Amino acid sequence: MPNIIYIVADDLGYADLGCYGGREAQFGQVSPNIDKLAEQGMMFLDGYANSPVCSPTRFALMTMAYQYRFRGAMEEPINSKSRGSDTLGLPPHIPTLPSQLKKAGYYTGLMGKWHLGYPPHFGPRSSGYDEFFGIMAGGVDYFSHNSGYGDHDLWINEEEHREIGYLTDLISEHSLDFIHRRAGENSGQPFFLSIHYTAPHWPWETRDDEHLADSIESLFHLEGGNIHTYRKMIHHMDEGIGRIMEALEQHGIADDTLIVFTSDNGGERFSDNWPLVGGKMDLTEGGIRVPWVVRWPGVVEPGSVSLQHCMTMDWSRTLLEAGNGPFDPEYPVDGVSLMSVLKGEEERFERPLYWRMNHRDQRALRVDDWKYLKVDEHEYLFNITNDARERANLAKKYPERLADMRQQWLAWNDTMPQIPDDANVSLCYTLADMPQR
Repeated sequence: MPNIIYIVADDLGYADLGCYGGREAQFGQVSPNIDKLAEQGMMFLDGYANSPVCSPTRFALMTMAYQYRFRGAMEEPINSKSRGSDTLGLPPHIPTLPSQLKKAGYYTGLMGKWHLGYPPHFGPRSSGYDEFFGIMAGGVDYFSHNSGYGDHDLWINEEEHREIGYLTDLISEHSLDFIHRRAGENSGQPFFLSIHYTAPHWPWETRDDEHLADSIESLFHLEGGNIHTYRKMIHHMDEGIGRIMEALEQHGIADDTLIVFTSDNGGERFSDNWPLVGGKMDLTEGGIRVPWVVRWPGVVEPGSVSLQHCMTMDWSRTLLEAGNGPFDPEYPVDGVSLMSVLKGEEERFERPLYWRMNHRDQRALRVDDWKYLKVDEHEYLFNITNDARERANLAKKYPERLADMRQQWLAWNDTMPQIPDDANVSLCYTLADMPQR
């Protein structure tokens, strides 16, 4: 069984990485180490997140199921006001990717962002991780490690932890410590390591911006940031990933380790989503289409590119299969294995993908080349293969196809719990803060 490392960036845009066509920054390449992973493995060009906002995607990542099955995932997203809630989080009794890999013999760890409910009712170690370092909230200041409500939010396991440092670097350091310890024990036990960076999520702080921590009015940092800071934040994460690869090589386990890199949703205000439109909170492509890079020596053909449609829960199911983890028949798994594509046994298979959002009453369905989209009271039909920017609405030209896809979405939605009236939508900015994208 391979070691498995699952790296998740936060609010990364589709074209922010060099391997996805991103521009160089003033300082040079933004993501040379992630680009190298793509050169050594496979890139997916039509891969998606389960949601255009963070905590719902993380429910799907953990459970391998549509997030709509869980009350906590109806929040868009979970915010710090939920601290103390016994309903807004990932219930400990639900089987998860780490809990099932643990049953298969893996040692499991999460370094970085949890964002699936607060202790004592919820937490990483209640849902399958042997150890945890990181934050419980959706975001914190990179230096003070305080959440948007001013409370300190850095943990080791269930204990609050204080440590000086830039959060991106701390996540990398604790990941390195995990790898060194597990490799040094020579136990032969495989490990599953989740590395969930907060980069490049706001506030807009690089490693050199500690002076900003005392002056930022709110974590949304509406008065700050720019593309140069944003790219540097990605680069700091990329540097950590480079060091992680060096550690794997040092211990001679790089070729025995399956690595997946992605983002929890599409980009935010400074991101590059070209050629896509929209971003975080939108079911247009810019909000849900994300990078997916996998490196698995001896299995995945280096330098390969896939057009297979997939979403977050599919990757988690694939990793469970890679680790020979068991499925619990009591709980549904909606994710579909991508193993045949990774192994080169088939190039592409049909994979319908469904989304919904309480925000603006959005709906989306991707089937083959086509996408059905509803935003507010407006319905759209796009040929995404020809029109990834979703500019040419074909609803009037193909009314039967529109009706058919609408009915497919409605039939799927009938299988999911409905969104309760008390579910919250939390927006960090509006048109009063900046113009429409």
